[in-house]
Amino acid sequence: MRIGLLTEDGYPYVSGDARLWCDRLVRGLAQHEFDVYALSRSEHQEDEGWVPLSPNVRRVRTASLWMAEDDEVVLGRRARRRFTEYFAELAAVLCDGPGGASPAAEASGGGTPTAEADRFATALYGLAELAREVGGLAGALRSEAAVRTLERACRAPGAHRAAREARVPDLLAVAAHLERALRPLSLDWYEDDGLGAVDLCHAASGGAAALPGLLARHFTGVPLMVTEYGVRLRTHYLTAPDAPPAERSLVAAFQGRLTAEAYARAEFVTAGNTHTRRWQERCGADRGKLRTVYPGMDARPFAEVGESPDHADPDTIVWVGRVEPAKDLVSLLHAFAEVRKQQPRTRLRIVGTPAGPEGAAYLGHCRTLAAQLFPDEAEGPHVAGDNPVSFEEIGGPELPVAVDAYASGAVTVLSSVVEGFPVGLVEAMFCGSATVSTDVGAVVEVIGGTGLVVPPRNPQALAEACVALLRDPQRRARLGAAARARALELFTVEQNVEAFHGIYLEIVSRAPVRRVLLDGEGAPLPFAVPAEAHVPVHWSAASPRLAARSGPGWAAGGPVRATTPVPTPEGA
Repeated sequence: MRIGLLTEDGYPYVSGDARLWCDRLVRGLAQHEFDVYALSRSEHQEDEGWVPLSPNVRRVRTASLWMAEDDEVVLGRRARRRFTEYFAELAAVLCDGPGGASPAAEASGGGTPTAEADRFATALYGLAELAREVGGLAGALRSEAAVRTLERACRAPGAHRAAREARVPDLLAVAAHLERALRPLSLDWYEDDGLGAVDLCHAASGGAAALPGLLARHFTGVPLMVTEYGVRLRTHYLTAPDAPPAERSLVAAFQGRLTAEAYARAEFVTAGNTHTRRWQERCGADRGKLRTVYPGMDARPFAEVGESPDHADPDTIVWVGRVEPAKDLVSLLHAFAEVRKQQPRTRLRIVGTPAGPEGAAYLGHCRTLAAQLFPDEAEGPHVAGDNPVSFEEIGGPELPVAVDAYASGAVTVLSSVVEGFPVGLVEAMFCGSATVSTDVGAVVEVIGGTGLVVPPRNPQALAEACVALLRDPQRRARLGAAARARALELFTVEQNVEAFHGIYLEIVSRAPVRRVLLDGEGAPLPFAVPAEAHVPVHWSAASPRLAARSGPGWAAGGPVRATTPVPTPEGA
């Protein structure tokens, strides 16, 4: 089988989202071939280079979403008229109905959700076909005509209030966002020797990465599946609260329409947890297409500790993660103050590095708070004092790797107020640690009754749960063993790869054969594709000559060979 893996801001680059799970997926399915189509988000990401590629990666093609390239395409009069018509329809859909509402939830304003989705699809694929005919639309999407078309849509009767209030800076910002988001329309990835040659497209997110899959499906009929471990639309809602209302509304409308279109056209939509799955349903995904595939993590580094969990310090609580406000270490420190009142010998190890723009300042604030809450303690008047709270990083002499951090404490704590899939919590479960977590994101789903869960921003409840485990070593041992068993059953790389492999086979087995087989004289060969063509194996018998039209590689006796070799980045 040949899979087109579509990524945004991640694999095969060294940094970014979805890097680890994509690499593990490709290596885990070594019997299949992968073509990687990657969209980069920054110059720094491109300069860092790629991860070492697995031998079954046949080709890599990249495009930039951070730098505008002039395609030097000059549209003629007819092409300009078609562009204006399609772009005006796209803008009108964004301005109709409640701004920022979920496409699936809209029931008023711009018509029914189905009608609005059809209008959006007509405009999107109309622009795609025009871009394919003329060689690209980068210049047209950055033109003054595009901004004026957007302005007319915002001022049109029936436009929602936020759109009507858009000013020139808002229009320019929205037009720039649309230009970046629609850059995949101008790529030459959709021909028979590109995405048209794969058996299916797998988009590693529902955002920009899904657009090339939608276009491949539109032009060549390649089936599409979408995987999300964090819904891009939700991320937009959470990360753009300070944008002007008009800009936020129009961009959210576009993201919502594109997400709904990807969900509607995909054969399957997979979520990393139930929390993400609920968001996907809210954003328009058909429940019948949804599958839950938990992230796959490598359990081998944690095996030795997990199989002998009794070496932990019984008076130590451990927190491991990225230091940022969402982790709510302030509540953890106040909870630890309550723990110390009941268990005076207890120590707290906070292990992590600052993350995000506020991470360093937040770490400094937490250090100051710890010094105020817990004065240094000394065993005698001539001995230097020691604070019961320590701030450490992985990689030092005491904690060379992450497993050492989890192994150092009797209880592992997660104190977040915002969390997606709690990777650190799963690592603690692999180690057989007893855990206390806040009820956020997918925590309850991951824990499944093998740890204690308390409300977020509740230091008293957090403290009581920690004290209960510190005082009961037998309970800690039972919960830790159950947690490790659950993690090994649900959250390993092996189960993740196997789940995706099964979905791949199910999609391809239902997809129509898109190849046209020709005989030696170039005439169509009747009955050339037997019913067994859907069996996922490579046929060894001699096969007839293959036409350029693409389709499942195993249906014709061998995969289409890539015309572009995989380049090797510097330093890889």
